Amino acid sequence: MKKIFSRTLYTIACISLAFSCKPKLETPAIDKGSLNLTTYVAIGNSITAGYADNALYRNGQENSYAKLLAEQFQLAGGGAFKIPYVDPNSVGIGSTGGARLALTYVTDACQGTYLTPRPVEASGDVTIFASVYAAQGPFNSFGVPGAKSFHVPFAGYGNSANGVGNYNPFFTRMAADEATSSMLTDALARNPTFFSLFIGNNDVLLYALSGGAQDAITPTGTFDASIDATVNALTAVSPQGVIANVPDITSLPYFTTVPYNGLVLDATQAAGLNALHAGSDASFHEGANGFLIADAAATGGKRNAVAGEFILLSTPQNDLKCTGLGSQTALPTQYVLTATEVAAIQAATIHYNNKLKTVAEAKGLAFVDANAFLKSAIKGITFDGINVSTTFVSGGAFSLDGVHLTHLGNALLTNEFIRSINAKYRSTIPEVDITKYHGVVFP
Repeated sequence: MKKIFSRTLYTIACISLAFSCKPKLETPAIDKGSLNLTTYVAIGNSITAGYADNALYRNGQENSYAKLLAEQFQLAGGGAFKIPYVDPNSVGIGSTGGARLALTYVTDACQGTYLTPRPVEASGDVTIFASVYAAQGPFNSFGVPGAKSFHVPFAGYGNSANGVGNYNPFFTRMAADEATSSMLTDALARNPTFFSLFIGNNDVLLYALSGGAQDAITPTGTFDASIDATVNALTAVSPQGVIANVPDITSLPYFTTVPYNGLVLDATQAAGLNALHAGSDASFHEGANGFLIADAAATGGKRNAVAGEFILLSTPQNDLKCTGLGSQTALPTQYVLTATEVAAIQAATIHYNNKLKTVAEAKGLAFVDANAFLKSAIKGITFDGINVSTTFVSGGAFSLDGVHLTHLGNALLTNEFIRSINAKYRSTIPEVDITKYHGVVFP
């Protein structure tokens, strides 16, 4: 596999023909270049927060790319970086109230004993949502799980008085003032000298995660106005910063782990399903078939999934293998992204990324192509002897929710940020030693 990351500069000097040539490792001196790293603030969503394994929990926070980046900045004289930490003993909590996931051995009559992600407790830790501002603030990290572009300047985004669905408890816990704070105003109150902005993922991702059944793709006009408002306000205080773009959902194992044509049949099974679904648009043959999915526009309300459509990781895997879901009964829409939905998501993503790059260039900011970074990881990369890919569980880059990065994935992403920053500001901030970080932990 092609080695696409480099961390050090090698100089080979041959003393004489009597001696073998040996590499001499030369590490550039740490130099902040033109950077002012006195006060760094990070604005973003769950990735910035260190959310992983389907929950916000302490170990994930401690290994977020924002935290790792701040630590490397500190080697060049950067200031303190305060994070709204959860209790280190907490099981964490996710956007749907569950505890963090861990690989667990499960035994059932159909599949026997196997490893699968399971919550470590029956429910998540709701005490996390209590405000920690008085005890820990003010903060430098404004990573808010679930945040979209237009939430960044939204005053009262943490105000519980707005009612369920109209505020974000992950921001409530860190807001300077629950009723009036926005992510942006609290970040600006820190008088930042450098900022990172990694936002826009959720503007398409929340729609995609629901199979298009919930939420909505943020209109491009709304996205553009929100990015302009955010970046204009930040650069009015600090002209230095870095912006990252939005990864394509097809880089995430949540969408690619279950193949659309993962229904493998013998001739007898295919004949039986053809009889069962006679009169519909579904048809089956010996070999690999597209899973049976619900589609109101199809004859009989069902058809086979086709190339370019995605079966989501949220699909009950045991039911796919053991109860006839996706073969005898159609997969409901919340478990499928159709070609039409995928096209809408990708069109929005392209627009968002064009906007983010244009703004970064216009404002003279560093730019991180996170989209390209994850696409390169699909085929697998090797760095310092470590093999990394986006393959679910075994690849090392993504945590057990199939959406958020592992410690190792965050370390690699941090180095993408550092390379872009160094190139823009003529600095030599050292990259993270990825050998110190791990992927998914096996029992």
